[in-house]
Formats: sequence, structure tokens, C-alpha cells
Amino acid sequence: MTATIPAGVENARDLVGPAVAAAVDRLSADVRTVAAYHLGLTEADGRPAGRPGAGKALRPALALLSARAAGAAPDRGVPAAAAVEFVHNFSLLHDDIMDGDTERRHRPTAWTVYGVGAAILAGDALLALAQDLLLEGPAPQGLWASRCLSAAVQRLIAGQGADLAFERRDDVTLDECRQMAGDKTAALMACACSIGAIYVGAPAVLAMGLAGFGAHVGLAFQLTDDLLGIWGAPELTGKPVRSDLRTRKKSLPVVAALASGTEPGRELGALLARPESLSEDELVRAAELVEEAGGRQWAESEADSALALAGKCLDETDMPADARAEFTGIAEFITARQW
Repeated sequence: MTATIPAGVENARDLVGPAVAAAVDRLSADVRTVAAYHLGLTEADGRPAGRPGAGKALRPALALLSARAAGAAPDRGVPAAAAVEFVHNFSLLHDDIMDGDTERRHRPTAWTVYGVGAAILAGDALLALAQDLLLEGPAPQGLWASRCLSAAVQRLIAGQGADLAFERRDDVTLDECRQMAGDKTAALMACACSIGAIYVGAPAVLAMGLAGFGAHVGLAFQLTDDLLGIWGAPELTGKPVRSDLRTRKKSLPVVAALASGTEPGRELGALLARPESLSEDELVRAAELVEEAGGRQWAESEADSALALAGKCLDETDMPADARAEFTGIAEFITARQW
């Protein structure tokens, strides 16, 4: 199933892109080179990229939309949207190193181009830059937004730590995996959905409602991402086919299959426990076993349930009808995407 990119996501690139580029220009030359490449602003040799920033701009779009939900013009939420985008990319720069990923957004990952140390520093710089943007904003809203982002980063780091720990364990439970996804992905999505409103001084009840929506959407996003990590087309995802199985990642559909108590689940466990690298035929078989054990169906059903809960949060939160409709459209896009 394919989905049309919502207009709000496309518009966010145009509105936030210049602010992102201007902020990156503040960085020292060596760090700026790596950050600009990772963000899709330049090619590896420093030439301007032949396309706009390569990110999906989902989180900036949600941040701008949350400012609109509070009755403010979208451009008032640009610093908050740029901050969220920087934190997201901080995590991607570090994740690519920890996961050993060599390709992102159809290009070599930053660490493979510039080295591990340079990529780590670029991620650190983006994290600091995000807080600078918020703290330069109006008081006390900028401080509140900064604290919101800091809390999300703490959960993101906890989730990434759990994800790494799972690689060394054979007994990961589905509840643990869901908690990891809630920390690693849903926390930042909840922040993105509320930080624009916080930054423009919205009432707490609106920010809380939007954060609840974002938490459920974030889980749906991670479930969809995990499905793509096994069955996504490389030309759309920018990653090798069955990449998560290749690295034996304890993703949600895999853990659901392993915990199913079925014969395919047991066969999958034995296959993934082999010390040697899996062949292409074995990777194909592993994907079949995840599906036969019910992991794929479970993940798709959970994504649908999370999307329904996100919609319930929207229904219970007072905001302009057009903003509510756009939030709904982006949520549906997240779970229908194939890229």
C-alpha cells in the first residue's frame, strides 16, 4: 500500500529547511561538513546537494501543526520544529554507527564517509544546537519546550540502550520490546506533536492531548518501520532487503514471532541463534518464519490499534478542525508508507 505525502509534510520542508541550514552554518567547519551531508544539504565533497534535505520532515511537520493547533501561525513554531529535527538526526547519526548501517536515504551513512569520530561529534553538535534554538526563544515558553525535548532525549537514549542490550539476550519479551519502542521512537514523536504548541504558549491540556496522540502514532511508526525492516523494498527504504534480519535485530514482529509458541517461531529462534552469518536463502526463510509464526500479522494489527488510539486522543482534544484533519492525515500516512 502506498500513500501520498501530506501537504503539511512537504510544506514543512520549505518552511523549516532554511532555518535548519542557517543553524548548521553556526557549527565549526569540520563538524558542519558532516552534519550538512547527513542532513542532505550537501554532497560528500561539500557541494550543495542536487535536492533539498533528505529527511522525511515528519517531525517538523508535526511540530508546526501543533503550533497551528494552538491558534498560532506555523512560522512561529519553526525553531521548535528545527530543534526536533536536529534531535532526530542526532539519534540517526549515532544509531548508524551502533547498528553498523552503511546506507541511509539512498546514500552512504556519514560514519562510512567521514569516520566514526566525526559522525559522533556531528550528532553531539546537533543535539546542542537543538537546545540553543529553543533557549533563544521567548521566555518562559522556550524553556518549557527545552525541558520537553530533554525529557524526550532521555527516553530516546534509554530506548536505544535497551535495543543494544537486546542484541545480547535470547529472552527478550514482547512487553520489553514495546517499552523499548515507546522510549526509542514514541517519546520523540510525542514531543514533536506537542512542542510547537508548548513553544507558542498553548494551554497544558492541549499539549498533553497532542503528546498522547504522538505517543500512539510513534508506536505505529515503529511497528511500520519494523515491518519495512524485513519486507520493505530497498529502492523505497534506502536499506538492503531484510536488513533487520541480517543484523538479527529484536524488532517487534521478530519478538512476536519468537514468543508465539509455534513451530515456526521455534524454527526462527534456532535459525537466528546460529553463530555464522545467514545466507540469502536463510534470510528469505527467516522472513517466511516470522510471517508463519504470526509476527507480521500481529505487528500490522498493533499498528492499526495504535492508530485508532491516536485518533481517540485527537477526538478528545479541542483544536481547529483543519489541524485535527491534518494530524489524522499524517498518522494514516505513517502507517501506509513504503519508503
